[in-house]
Amino acid sequence: MKKLLSIAQASAPVDLGLLVLRVGASIFMIHHGYGKIQHFPEIQEKFMNFLGFSGSISLCLTIFAEFFCSILLLTGLLSRLAVIPLMITMAVAAVMAHEGDFFGKGEPATIYLIIYTTLLVTGPGRYSLDKVLFK
Repeated sequence: MKKLLSIAQASAPVDLGLLVLRVGASIFMIHHGYGKIQHFPEIQEKFMNFLGFSGSISLCLTIFAEFFCSILLLTGLLSRLAVIPLMITMAVAAVMAHEGDFFGKGEPATIYLIIYTTLLVTGPGRYSLDKVLFK
């Protein structure tokens, strides 16, 4: 019971928690990105124009973040750089695409944004390629 109520942070459990958070979020986001790749022709016409970019370009940038950056995050390679496009994509999704409905349609994007912000601040943890390559 003491361990459950303790506020002390042991390194191994924190790193394991970061691994679970990083891998879990990545797997779900890769699924979102892959769906967009599979249905690119149908989606591109309906996809939001953002900052003067056409729907096709916005969709390509979203796929880059959701699919390719999530693969980097999954492996823990260049993790802090990889979460930046993901954070931008989720912020745009929550604020623009879902019209700031943070507790309704935009809730998943908001939760992902919180996860990615956490990973930007903490880094990927010990169980990552970043740790292996860049010690």
